[in-house]
Amino acid sequence: MNLGILSLVVVLPAKDEEALIGDCLASIAVAAERVHLAVSVIVAADSCTDNTVPIARTFPGVTVLEISAASVGTARRAGVELALAGTGVPLERTWIANTDADSTVPANWLEHQLAVAAGGDDVLVGTVRPRESDLTPAQYQAWLSTHDDGQAIGHVHGANLGIRGSAYAAVGGFEPLDEHEDNDLVHRIHTAGFAISASDQSEVVTSGRRMGRTPGGYARYLREGLLAEITPTQIGEEIAQ
Repeated sequence: MNLGILSLVVVLPAKDEEALIGDCLASIAVAAERVHLAVSVIVAADSCTDNTVPIARTFPGVTVLEISAASVGTARRAGVELALAGTGVPLERTWIANTDADSTVPANWLEHQLAVAAGGDDVLVGTVRPRESDLTPAQYQAWLSTHDDGQAIGHVHGANLGIRGSAYAAVGGFEPLDEHEDNDLVHRIHTAGFAISASDQSEVVTSGRRMGRTPGGYARYLREGLLAEITPTQIGEEIAQ
Protein backbone atom coordinates (compact mmCIF):
# COMPACT_ATOMS: atom_id res chain seq x y z
CA MET A 1 0.00 0.00 0.00
CA ASN A 2 1.21 3.50 -0.82
CA LEU A 3 1.41 5.29 2.50
CA GLY A 4 2.36 8.69 1.09
CA ILE A 5 0.21 11.57 2.29
CA LEU A 6 -1.85 13.56 -0.22
CA SER A 7 -3.85 15.74 2.17
CA LEU A 8 -2.27 17.51 5.15
CA VAL A 9 -4.41 19.38 7.67
CA VAL A 10 -3.50 21.24 10.85
CA VAL A 11 -6.12 21.63 13.58
CA LEU A 12 -5.81 23.71 16.72
CA PRO A 13 -8.37 24.66 19.35
CA ALA A 14 -8.28 28.18 20.76
CA LYS A 15 -9.91 29.79 23.78
CA ASP A 16 -9.05 33.47 24.32
CA GLU A 17 -5.50 33.21 22.96
CA GLU A 18 -5.12 36.68 21.42
CA ALA A 19 -1.65 37.08 22.95
CA LEU A 20 -0.24 33.85 21.51
CA ILE A 21 -2.20 32.67 18.48
CA GLY A 22 -0.36 34.98 16.08
CA ASP A 23 3.00 33.40 16.92
CA CYS A 24 1.42 29.96 16.65
CA LEU A 25 0.00 30.52 13.18
CA ALA A 26 3.19 32.22 11.98
CA SER A 27 5.21 29.18 13.04
CA ILE A 28 2.80 26.83 11.24
CA ALA A 29 3.17 28.94 8.08
CA VAL A 30 6.96 28.52 8.23
CA ALA A 31 6.59 24.75 8.69
CA ALA A 32 4.14 24.58 5.77
CA GLU A 33 6.68 26.19 3.44
CA ARG A 34 8.96 23.16 3.87
CA VAL A 35 6.50 20.55 2.58
CA HIS A 36 5.38 19.91 -0.98
CA LEU A 37 1.68 19.79 -0.17
CA ALA A 38 -1.01 22.38 0.32
CA VAL A 39 -1.66 22.67 4.04
CA SER A 40 -5.15 23.38 5.40
CA VAL A 41 -5.16 25.10 8.79
CA ILE A 42 -8.30 25.09 10.93
CA VAL A 43 -8.62 27.16 14.10
CA ALA A 44 -11.50 25.91 16.25
CA ALA A 45 -12.25 29.05 18.25
CA ASP A 46 -14.27 27.91 21.24
CA SER A 47 -16.27 30.52 23.17
CA CYS A 48 -13.70 33.24 22.53
CA THR A 49 -14.39 36.67 24.03
CA ASP A 50 -11.18 38.43 22.99
CA ASN A 51 -9.48 39.13 19.63
CA THR A 52 -8.47 35.53 18.90
CA VAL A 53 -10.83 35.22 15.94
CA PRO A 54 -9.96 38.47 14.11
CA ILE A 55 -6.24 37.85 14.61
CA ALA A 56 -6.50 34.32 13.21
CA ARG A 57 -8.43 35.58 10.20
CA THR A 58 -5.55 37.84 9.18
CA PHE A 59 -3.47 34.76 8.25
CA PRO A 60 -3.84 33.62 4.63
CA GLY A 61 -5.12 30.09 4.21
CA VAL A 62 -6.41 29.82 7.77
CA THR A 63 -10.05 28.87 8.30
CA VAL A 64 -11.66 29.90 11.58
CA LEU A 65 -14.49 27.80 12.93
CA GLU A 66 -16.37 29.48 15.78
CA ILE A 67 -18.14 27.23 18.26
CA SER A 68 -19.57 27.63 21.77
CA ALA A 69 -18.83 24.35 23.49
CA ALA A 70 -16.34 25.23 26.23
CA SER A 71 -14.80 21.81 25.58
CA VAL A 72 -11.38 21.21 24.06
CA GLY A 73 -12.39 17.74 22.89
CA THR A 74 -15.42 19.13 21.09
CA ALA A 75 -13.32 21.90 19.56
CA ARG A 76 -10.69 19.48 18.24
CA ARG A 77 -13.38 17.15 16.91
CA ALA A 78 -15.23 19.97 15.13
CA GLY A 79 -12.00 21.24 13.64
CA VAL A 80 -11.04 17.83 12.28
CA GLU A 81 -14.52 17.24 10.85
CA LEU A 82 -14.32 20.54 8.95
CA ALA A 83 -10.77 19.82 7.77
CA LEU A 84 -11.71 16.41 6.38
CA ALA A 85 -15.00 17.41 4.78
CA GLY A 86 -15.08 17.12 1.02
CA THR A 87 -11.38 16.59 0.38
CA GLY A 88 -11.96 13.50 -1.76
CA VAL A 89 -8.66 12.06 -0.50
CA PRO A 90 -8.67 8.55 1.04
CA LEU A 91 -8.31 8.74 4.81
CA GLU A 92 -5.25 6.49 4.80
CA ARG A 93 -3.50 9.17 2.77
CA THR A 94 -4.68 12.05 4.93
CA TRP A 95 -2.65 13.31 7.89
CA ILE A 96 -4.01 15.37 10.79
CA ALA A 97 -1.39 17.46 12.60
CA ASN A 98 -2.56 18.79 15.94
CA THR A 99 -1.22 21.60 18.08
CA ASP A 100 -2.51 24.26 20.48
CA ALA A 101 -2.99 27.99 20.02
CA ASP A 102 -0.59 28.77 22.88
CA SER A 103 2.25 26.86 21.21
CA THR A 104 4.81 27.39 18.46
CA VAL A 105 5.95 24.56 16.21
CA PRO A 106 9.49 24.12 14.80
CA ALA A 107 10.25 24.62 11.12
CA ASN A 108 10.57 20.86 10.55
CA TRP A 109 7.30 20.02 12.31
CA LEU A 110 5.18 19.05 9.30
CA GLU A 111 8.16 17.70 7.37
CA HIS A 112 8.91 15.27 10.17
CA GLN A 113 5.29 14.19 10.53
CA LEU A 114 5.08 13.40 6.82
CA ALA A 115 8.28 11.36 7.03
CA VAL A 116 6.81 9.32 9.90
CA ALA A 117 3.61 8.78 7.92
CA ALA A 118 5.55 7.69 4.84
CA GLY A 119 7.35 5.13 7.00
CA GLY A 120 4.03 3.46 7.83
CA ASP A 121 3.24 4.78 11.31
CA ASP A 122 -0.31 5.92 12.02
CA VAL A 123 0.36 8.21 14.97
CA LEU A 124 3.27 10.45 15.94
CA VAL A 125 3.47 11.42 19.60
CA GLY A 126 5.80 14.40 19.83
CA THR A 127 7.47 16.12 22.75
CA VAL A 128 6.77 19.59 24.11
CA ARG A 129 8.90 22.06 26.03
CA PRO A 130 7.50 24.84 28.25
CA ARG A 131 8.50 28.35 27.25
CA GLU A 132 11.46 29.14 29.49
CA SER A 133 10.42 32.75 30.04
CA ASP A 134 7.12 31.56 31.57
CA LEU A 135 8.85 29.67 34.39
CA THR A 136 11.08 30.69 37.24
CA PRO A 137 14.73 29.57 36.96
CA ALA A 138 14.20 26.88 39.60
CA GLN A 139 11.12 25.54 37.86
CA TYR A 140 12.84 25.41 34.50
CA GLN A 141 15.82 23.58 35.96
CA ALA A 142 13.43 21.11 37.57
CA TRP A 143 11.86 20.52 34.17
CA LEU A 144 15.26 20.02 32.53
CA SER A 145 16.29 17.53 35.21
CA THR A 146 13.47 15.16 34.23
CA HIS A 147 13.47 15.67 30.45
CA ASP A 148 16.64 14.52 28.75
CA ASP A 149 17.35 15.68 25.22
CA GLY A 150 17.30 12.81 22.74
CA GLN A 151 14.70 10.85 24.68
CA ALA A 152 11.04 10.66 23.69
CA ILE A 153 9.18 8.89 26.48
CA GLY A 154 5.80 8.85 24.77
CA HIS A 155 3.76 11.26 26.86
CA VAL A 156 0.79 12.39 24.77
CA HIS A 157 0.39 16.12 24.15
CA GLY A 158 -2.34 17.59 21.97
CA ALA A 159 0.14 20.38 21.19
CA ASN A 160 2.32 17.94 19.24
CA LEU A 161 0.34 15.05 17.82
CA GLY A 162 -0.02 13.66 14.31
CA ILE A 163 -2.63 11.09 13.25
CA ARG A 164 -3.40 9.28 10.02
CA GLY A 165 -6.97 9.94 8.96
CA SER A 166 -7.87 6.26 8.73
CA ALA A 167 -6.71 5.58 12.30
CA TYR A 168 -8.60 8.62 13.54
CA ALA A 169 -11.83 7.55 11.85
CA ALA A 170 -11.50 3.90 12.87
CA VAL A 171 -11.81 4.75 16.58
CA GLY A 172 -14.38 7.51 16.23
CA GLY A 173 -12.11 10.54 16.62
CA PHE A 174 -11.77 12.92 19.55
CA GLU A 175 -14.39 12.50 22.24
CA PRO A 176 -16.14 15.68 23.49
CA LEU A 177 -14.11 15.74 26.71
CA ASP A 178 -13.21 18.83 28.71
CA GLU A 179 -9.62 17.60 29.08
CA HIS A 180 -7.33 14.62 28.34
CA GLU A 181 -9.04 14.14 24.99
CA ASP A 182 -5.61 13.62 23.42
CA ASN A 183 -4.64 10.80 25.77
CA ASP A 184 -8.05 9.19 25.34
CA LEU A 185 -7.76 9.18 21.55
CA VAL A 186 -4.24 7.77 21.44
CA HIS A 187 -5.20 5.07 23.95
CA ARG A 188 -8.07 3.96 21.72
CA ILE A 189 -5.87 4.00 18.63
CA HIS A 190 -3.24 1.92 20.43
CA THR A 191 -5.87 -0.56 21.61
CA ALA A 192 -7.08 -0.89 18.02
CA GLY A 193 -3.61 -2.01 16.96
CA PHE A 194 -2.41 0.93 14.89
CA ALA A 195 1.29 1.77 14.69
CA ILE A 196 2.37 4.56 17.05
CA SER A 197 5.79 6.17 17.31
CA ALA A 198 7.23 8.70 19.76
CA SER A 199 9.79 11.27 18.69
CA ASP A 200 11.53 14.39 19.97
CA GLN A 201 12.80 15.41 16.54
CA SER A 202 10.22 18.20 16.13
CA GLU A 203 9.67 19.50 19.64
CA VAL A 204 6.93 22.08 20.15
CA VAL A 205 7.35 25.00 22.55
CA THR A 206 4.19 25.56 24.55
CA SER A 207 2.95 28.01 27.13
CA GLY A 208 4.41 27.57 30.58
CA ARG A 209 1.48 29.19 32.33
CA ARG A 210 0.40 27.51 35.53
CA MET A 211 -3.32 28.34 35.23
CA GLY A 212 -4.67 26.62 32.15
CA ARG A 213 -7.96 26.53 30.30
CA THR A 214 -8.97 23.33 32.12
CA PRO A 215 -8.42 22.16 35.74
CA GLY A 216 -5.90 19.50 34.69
CA GLY A 217 -3.58 19.09 31.75
CA TYR A 218 -0.12 20.51 31.21
CA ALA A 219 -0.76 23.66 33.23
CA ARG A 220 -1.61 21.58 36.29
CA TYR A 221 1.58 19.57 35.84
CA LEU A 222 3.64 22.75 35.73
CA ARG A 223 1.78 24.15 38.73
CA GLU A 224 1.79 21.05 40.93
CA GLY A 225 3.76 18.13 39.52
CA LEU A 226 6.78 20.19 38.55
CA LEU A 227 6.88 21.97 41.88
CA ALA A 228 6.94 18.58 43.58
CA GLU A 229 10.09 17.72 41.62
CA ILE A 230 12.03 20.76 42.86
CA THR A 231 14.52 19.87 45.58
CA PRO A 232 14.54 21.63 48.97
CA THR A 233 17.77 23.42 47.93
CA GLN A 234 16.10 24.75 44.79
CA ILE A 235 13.09 25.92 46.80
CA GLY A 236 15.41 27.82 49.13
CA GLU A 237 17.13 29.44 46.18
CA GLU A 238 13.74 30.38 44.74
CA ILE A 239 12.60 32.06 47.96
CA ALA A 240 15.88 33.97 48.19
CA GLN A 241 15.46 35.52 44.72
